[in-house]
Amino acid sequence: MSSHPLMDPRVRETIMADPGVLLDDKDIMRVLVAANERAMGPNIVDMRGIAMDRLEARLDRLEDTHRSVIAAAYDNVAGTAQIHRAVLRMLEPQRFECFLRDLGEDVTSILRVDSLKLILEGDDVEGDDGVERLEGVLVMEPRGFVDAYLRVGRGGPARDVVLRPVGAASVHDPSIRSEAALKLDLGDDIGLLVLGSREERQFLPQHGTDLLAFLGGATQRALRRFLG
Repeated sequence: MSSHPLMDPRVRETIMADPGVLLDDKDIMRVLVAANERAMGPNIVDMRGIAMDRLEARLDRLEDTHRSVIAAAYDNVAGTAQIHRAVLRMLEPQRFECFLRDLGEDVTSILRVDSLKLILEGDDVEGDDGVERLEGVLVMEPRGFVDAYLRVGRGGPARDVVLRPVGAASVHDPSIRSEAALKLDLGDDIGLLVLGSREERQFLPQHGTDLLAFLGGATQRALRRFLG
């Protein structure tokens, strides 16, 4: 019995030599399976085809998860490098005024935030103009302010790192929509480093705080050089 192939001989020879070419092409396999189902008729249930569809859907989900994990890992590495750069910049100044200026300029830029405030508590803050506020970076507040500010909108003890939307009682201007507040242990006193963003989703309560806790720890150690 003679065979009369309808396919181009060169294409047929390529497939016969390496059938894996077809198996690795999802679009071609999808067309072949669909053609096989049509040939079997509507009354035949192709369990193999159903299984293939489910496996393909599972593979697509796994690929999406893989991409999400890679993206999260990249963001974490980029965030770590960002925090490290900011910390190194804070360690350079030798005078308090230069430290404050760097906070308001270079560190704010490195961290890609729209607002940065350093809050220090004191007994007499009304007439304390010894250090110019340097474009509003340094904010002097009475004792007890830091813990009260960290508890705004939530009960219980004040946490060392708080991420939240900005409410009415804010140290920022009205354009700031979310903030990260980092408590600073300065020995006999406490302070607060507050980062603000115009993006309402940049600092959310469900976000991780490990890198920000490290930033707060580095900031308080840098400050002790000037306030000790």
